[in-house]
Amino acid sequence: MQLSDKKATLSFSDGSAPIEFPVYSGTVGPDVIDIRKLYGQSGMFTYDPGFLATASCESAITYIDGDKGQLLYRGYPIDQLAKSCDFMDVSYLILNGDLPNAAQKAEFDSLVTHHSLVHEQLHFFLRGFRRDAHPMAVLTGLVGALSAFYHDSLDITNPRHREISAIRLIAKMPTLVAMAYKYSQGQPFIYPQNDLSYTGNFVRMMFATPCEEYKVNDVVERALDRIFILHADHEQNASTSTVRLCGSSGTNPFAAIAAGVACLWGPAHGGANEACLQMLEELQANGGVAKVGEFMEKVKDKNSGVRLMGFGHRVYKNYDPRAKLMQETCKEVLSALGLENDPLFKLAMELERIALEDKYFVDRKLYPNVDFYSGIVQRAIGIPTSLFTAIFALARTVGWIAQWNEMLSDPDYKIGRPRQLYTGSAVRDVPAKR
Repeated sequence: MQLSDKKATLSFSDGSAPIEFPVYSGTVGPDVIDIRKLYGQSGMFTYDPGFLATASCESAITYIDGDKGQLLYRGYPIDQLAKSCDFMDVSYLILNGDLPNAAQKAEFDSLVTHHSLVHEQLHFFLRGFRRDAHPMAVLTGLVGALSAFYHDSLDITNPRHREISAIRLIAKMPTLVAMAYKYSQGQPFIYPQNDLSYTGNFVRMMFATPCEEYKVNDVVERALDRIFILHADHEQNASTSTVRLCGSSGTNPFAAIAAGVACLWGPAHGGANEACLQMLEELQANGGVAKVGEFMEKVKDKNSGVRLMGFGHRVYKNYDPRAKLMQETCKEVLSALGLENDPLFKLAMELERIALEDKYFVDRKLYPNVDFYSGIVQRAIGIPTSLFTAIFALARTVGWIAQWNEMLSDPDYKIGRPRQLYTGSAVRDVPAKR
């Protein structure tokens, strides 16, 4: 962060003396007005519900330009990373700031691989959940419980402890997600296998059984790896901000990440891809492609209560760059699995066509987002809809832990404490007789 030559001056209509604030510039993106002394100098707060115009922190990890449809991890465009790197490359990048060389990659891969096994007692903890529980409910509990099993590296002031915790979380999350799935199916847990890749190992833990040898499909592995890359981080979104706010109290990393998992569960955040696929399935059941036009007219009618899921984004005011990559992956997976004529994919393509041509959607810049195609891909692979958000959490863990570590490494970090505009009753006395 660099002090700008510009300054911001706040003036008041009541004749109070104006207040001057410094302005800081980042590498790219909007400048920020430093209002940290506003309350001390004026006795007033800013009012910004949803923090839509508030920079809550300084970060060097991820940059989004919503108008350009640009997403950068440590300066690298997401399309280049998705096409040229695997998820371990990207994880190393997000954690450390640069892409690994061959030796660094080999060491990092080995480190993560050899931490993928979870404490055996976690199996018994998991069995306390109902088998029909939502995977995100189970995952929230499992991640939070890790602090009870790995309490040898919880000193958040120790950089080495933070590094160990980061590796453990990244390594064990696929194992936990696969365990949650296997438990819901009544199938035995599949232990990690160290000679497989990060993503290949996850696929095997999900779909293998002890009854026969399982061979990981390369196309499926590549598709899931891309999904992981596209979801690895996304600036200061709701779940990342939750991790930072929770972590600012000094709590352990497992508790902070569990808070992120819980936040991600919301349908407006990580649950959006689940909601999108449910929309497509309902539309298919009610007539499919032939009814798309009628459905889109209902979407345009504000009084119909019909919502179009998987289109538009709070940040991207242009095409979501992740959506284009996900569409490519979708076509590749369906072709490899012999599902080119999948009715949901045809339905999705027709929805996209209308949205890109209809003036109503074009004017509102309601382009397909990453959730629109990722659900179709996961469904084709064999992942149940209820597990989509857990897959998202798996991918986002590296971003969460990197953001958490960045916050703790900042000498200026403080416990989060938002303020409010109070609109309740003023001071009043309890009546003597009631």
